[in-house]
Amino acid sequence: MYMEKINKRIYLDYAATTPLHPDVLEAMKVYFFEDFANPSSLHTSGQKAREAIENARKVIADALGASPDEIIFTSGGSESDNTAIKGVAYALANKGNHIITTKIEHHAVLEPFIFLQSRGFKTTFLPVDRYGMVDPDDVKKAITDKTILVSIMHANNEIGTIEPIEEIAKICREKEVYLHTDAVQSFGAIDTNVNRLGVDLLSISAHKFYGPKGVGALYIRKGTRIEPLLHGGAQEMGKRASTHNVPGIVGMAKAVELAMKEMPERVAHSRRLRDKLVKSLSNSLDDIIFNGHPENRLPNNCHIVVKYIEGEALLMRLDQIGIEVATGSACSSGSLEPSHVLTAIGIPVEDARGSIRMTIGRLTTDEDIDYVCEHFPRIVNELRAISPLVKK
Repeated sequence: MYMEKINKRIYLDYAATTPLHPDVLEAMKVYFFEDFANPSSLHTSGQKAREAIENARKVIADALGASPDEIIFTSGGSESDNTAIKGVAYALANKGNHIITTKIEHHAVLEPFIFLQSRGFKTTFLPVDRYGMVDPDDVKKAITDKTILVSIMHANNEIGTIEPIEEIAKICREKEVYLHTDAVQSFGAIDTNVNRLGVDLLSISAHKFYGPKGVGALYIRKGTRIEPLLHGGAQEMGKRASTHNVPGIVGMAKAVELAMKEMPERVAHSRRLRDKLVKSLSNSLDDIIFNGHPENRLPNNCHIVVKYIEGEALLMRLDQIGIEVATGSACSSGSLEPSHVLTAIGIPVEDARGSIRMTIGRLTTDEDIDYVCEHFPRIVNELRAISPLVKK
């Protein structure tokens, strides 16, 4: 078996995180060493930092089609999701105790739902079709007079399917139920204008679009009732206590600015290389399944199930020759349980364990994809040759 380890690294895990854009780093530097003051301070340096935060807030609000006072800064997507879900649940607990989501959400949404369930809230986890799409009619049927929140992701982080948020928003508006969407994967890749989508709350995270790690934002439509998770100071209009991460916030705003400016170019680049990858693997391998909606999907996402092998084995062999991908077949505990997303779309457990996600970014080249297309099938065939799952 071909086992050499090489120095070439081809990163195809942009859905997990992205490298910091050089222009973002430049924008951040001054707030580490010169304008480093606490923006809650009343002196000149503090107010200079405060001005930087408010400028950043406007940039992000403009990108979402929101008002600056509808944006609060957080530590990332998980905190934004938790704040939206728990914050609404606590604020409206006297009105109702029923909350709705889907079976394919990110754990940053699923776990708060499970937590609230343990605290007496009634939860509904909606099914999806084989493409990972939730049916708006299922949302409508699930809403009761006790429902206070629906949380459905904009685009799935594993299989890339884009959900019909606009249709769901109309239903929620008619029923007077808040709608939250996790747009961590979609922001910077597709339109996330909050008024077009019709959502009341929306989460984003900077490190998914070439910004710094440890900073995110939550859009909260004006008038939406929400309890803060963090209590302390009066930062973020009283909705999130904690000293501001000024360099991170400035960096996120710069990343947003670049994402909006470069979105058409980035999308075209990712889609072209993704389609090239899909076409090549389709022609060179049998017994593979491409997951997610064939059209309504993120432009950079290629998620496949390779039958008769374990995804972890394939990931490690690819890593040995410099190809870095992700697999959804194991959770963070290291167990071999298949992805909850794949089981929700009906992939058999034995097949789901052979899942691989490849996501393309702004630095991916044609040469990178050519290299993957050359070596991926060979490694799959080598693993299948020794797999006990293959019928001899």
